[in-house]
Formats: sequence, C-alpha cells, structure tokens
Amino acid sequence: MKQTIPMILFYIGAFIVPGIVLCQEEGPITEEESAEVSFEEYSDEFQESFFEGLKQQGIQNYDKAINAFLKCKNLEPDKEVVSFELAKSYLLDKQYVNAQQYAQEAVAQDPTNYWYANTLAEILKAQNATLVKIKDQIPWKNKELKSNLATIYFELGNYETAKSILEEVDETPKTVYLQTKIRDSISKNRNVDINTSVSVSKSEDANNLSGYQNRIQDLINTPGDAKALLNLTEEALEKYPLQPFLYYAHGVALRRANRNEEAIDSLQTALDYLIDDVLLENTIYKELSEVYAIMGNTGKANQYLNKVKPGF
Repeated sequence: MKQTIPMILFYIGAFIVPGIVLCQEEGPITEEESAEVSFEEYSDEFQESFFEGLKQQGIQNYDKAINAFLKCKNLEPDKEVVSFELAKSYLLDKQYVNAQQYAQEAVAQDPTNYWYANTLAEILKAQNATLVKIKDQIPWKNKELKSNLATIYFELGNYETAKSILEEVDETPKTVYLQTKIRDSISKNRNVDINTSVSVSKSEDANNLSGYQNRIQDLINTPGDAKALLNLTEEALEKYPLQPFLYYAHGVALRRANRNEEAIDSLQTALDYLIDDVLLENTIYKELSEVYAIMGNTGKANQYLNKVKPGF
C-alpha cells in the first residue's frame, strides 16, 4: 500500500530536513506536491526506524536516536538525509568527531542544501575548528554551498569568515544584501571603545544588548542546557522588552523545556515586533513549524513552513 507522510515530520529535532523533500530521484517536488512525500519506495522497517530516530531526537534521547538512524543507514546507505540526522544527533550528544564525519558526508552528497551546511558549520564551531581545514573534503567549488556558508557564518557572528567566503561568490541581490550586513556588523565591532578598561569592558559587553545576543546565540548553537538559555533570555527580556530576537530565543528555550504553548506565544510576539529582517523572520517560522510538529499539529507546522521565504 502506498504510504504518505506529511513533509513537516522531517523537521522534528532541528530546523529542517529538505533532503528527501527536494532531492527525489524523480525530480524536485512541485509546490502543489510539497504537502506530502511518497514513501512507497522505502521499507516499513526504514520508515519506522527513521521516525523513531526523529522522535528520540526530539525528546533528547540522543543515544537512542543515533541507534535508530544507524539502522536506517544500514538499510539505505546512500540516503544523505540519514547522514544529516546522524550528524545532528551526534552534535547534540557532543560527539563532534562522528558528527563532522556524517555532516561532511551529507554536504558532499547534496552541497546545495542549506541545513546540511548549517549543521556542518555548527559542528566546526563547537570544536573551535576552521572551515579552511576541510575545504578539500567538501564540494567547495559549488557556488550555492559557498553562498549558504557565507549566510551561515554571518548568522553565527563570524563576520570575517563570512566576508572571505563571499569574495569567492558571484554577485547577486542576495549576496549584495549580505555584504552590506556584514560590513555594518564589522564596522560596529571596530567602533568599540578600546580605551575602556578590560574589566569594565567585559562587564558592559556581557550585559548590553549585543552581549546578551552573543551569549544567547552561543547557547542556541550548542543545545543541552535549556535552563541556562531560559534564564538568560528572561533576564535579557526584562532589560530589552522590544527585541524580536530575544522573544525568538525565549521561544527556543521554552520549546527545549517542553513548554510548547508558551513557546508559540513567545515566537508570535517575536513576529509582532519584527521589522525588515527576513533572515530572522525565516528562522522564527521554522521554529514555529518545529514546535507545532512536536505537538503533532502537522497542519499548522506546514502552514508556517510555507511562510519561509526562499533564498535567505
């Protein structure tokens, strides 16, 4: 019997898993077909193991998730989406060497996939490793891969790396927009008063808005301590109650604490305060999609997923 599974289920456990959705052997899925994906070519055993892995990943049972995805890997060795899920699970479990192996494998199989590249960058950051060291191990000549990595490193706050990557990418409206944001961010960093004493500077950096955002982003990029993220976002919101990024981050913290209804409220508030920031808007929509997927509301999950603007 033909089986169909809502596309949004691929998003449980992290932002997105477009590999099976966009990389079918028979060609890309059209917009009309994007609501569901046929799994008739996969065995019941593969499907059960794959979704068991997503379930265990979503409730932070990473060892069980890894075992489930390894079983999928044995059944379908060439499916890059399985490599991607293994990379995410190993990252969440702080097994960085294994995470990097599978992330590079996924990127090599589908270099145009933004989320495969994003996971690889997060793994490298967790190890304090540089992109330069693995250029020869990934399809570095792929233009879309480099464009995606430039965006990713900008979002991670590594502006110099993002700038250097963009120098190798052809100019497009997207890259021009990103170049402007990178220049602005670098300029702001350079304008910091270097004459301020070190102790005072550290204290101020840790408690001003930029300092909060950097600390919060670090916690988001390295999942595990939901309580620390929750406490920090609450503290930041008390001082800066009009910042959409803080409401987004607070929503992430609430989702990790299994307080999904509250997470939705915080993410909706983030959208209310948001003005002209497509990258953050997309991130919020993806987070809302994930929360609704975890709650089992695939209709709402798909609704927010469809709001994500491509190309950013």
